[in-house]
Amino acid sequence: MITAQQLHLFNGLYLVVLVVVAVLTRATARRIAGALAGAATMFVVGLPIVPLGEHVGWWRFAIPWEPNFLTALGINAVLCSFVFLITWRVARRFGGRGLAVLAVVAAVMGPIRDKGFVERFPEWGSFAPGVAPVLAISASYVLAGVVGHGVMRLVAGPARGSPLARRPWEAAEPSATDDPARHVAFGDFKAPRGGPGS
Repeated sequence: MITAQQLHLFNGLYLVVLVVVAVLTRATARRIAGALAGAATMFVVGLPIVPLGEHVGWWRFAIPWEPNFLTALGINAVLCSFVFLITWRVARRFGGRGLAVLAVVAAVMGPIRDKGFVERFPEWGSFAPGVAPVLAISASYVLAGVVGHGVMRLVAGPARGSPLARRPWEAAEPSATDDPARHVAFGDFKAPRGGPGS
């Protein structure tokens, strides 16, 4: 059975990763809110997949279906919102093709990750043999990614063309309105130039 202590350990790790990714991706408050909303929606959509897979015999997980544990599990899922800060940056740089590549990576790595967890912690559960559980896990990861990124886009807006926030240690660039003498419109030969005698 997955213990609350193990969940809290993962929660602490995911919180650190979230903070680091938020800084490295220069995430705005709106984008962080979007990522959190996307991860929360992903949890709500993805949680019913667990009993569904158990019902058809694809896997077995020792999950205590109690409010306290499910709350901790929900927090765990929400702290994974750093994934959507990354997908947002990929979408900003590479567009839909970049997101498609990430979906393929998730479909391949998802089963490897989950099987690695149950091998490391066999008390958590097990997977049935065959290709069906692998395909189900792959589809679950792709579905979670699509839903989570979609909700983030609804909250934070589209990534393409969106400006990046400055890092806290970066100074604001001076604008033309701060010093009008430094900026002259191209072709405006009548505008006064700065300096002596102007």
